[in-house]
Amino acid sequence: MNYTRKELVQSEATMNQIRNGIYHLERFMKNNGITEIRERFRRMGQNIAYTYIKFWKPIDSINKSNVKDVIATLYKNILNSSVSIDFDDTQRLIIVKDNDCPLCKYQYEDVQIAACEIIAAMVAEFVFLVNKESIPQSSFSLEALDIKESRTLGNKSCIQMYKYYEERI
Repeated sequence: MNYTRKELVQSEATMNQIRNGIYHLERFMKNNGITEIRERFRRMGQNIAYTYIKFWKPIDSINKSNVKDVIATLYKNILNSSVSIDFDDTQRLIIVKDNDCPLCKYQYEDVQIAACEIIAAMVAEFVFLVNKESIPQSSFSLEALDIKESRTLGNKSCIQMYKYYEERI
């Protein structure tokens, strides 16, 4: 059956199949000598943001005062996941903790790159895309820094780290 992107965005895709596909893809890339897996996962996340923004935008502008609510909304509506979000203002960091990450349900001994890379890049790009179209244009942006912890790598939760900026990097 062929679905349009709009239909896929509005449907509840089986996260289990997506998760399995991502880790099979990672193994395939590793077995075929592809070394930039993390970068490819991040490009996938950016592409997902480009698709979602065409069909759903939760807010017209994102800034430091509302980014926490926006991130929580993105995780809830796109990933069906509830997260806790903390700020580290001294280092300009946003720390997102997800105890039930839908892409990292199981630990895999043969995997070194967590699918959270896709999520982190998607969230950062989503913020950029919303603000690019905002009037007046907002300069607030996020950079996906690191996956500090992942259930895929044996941790109890997934923790994504973002750096926030008042101007696009």
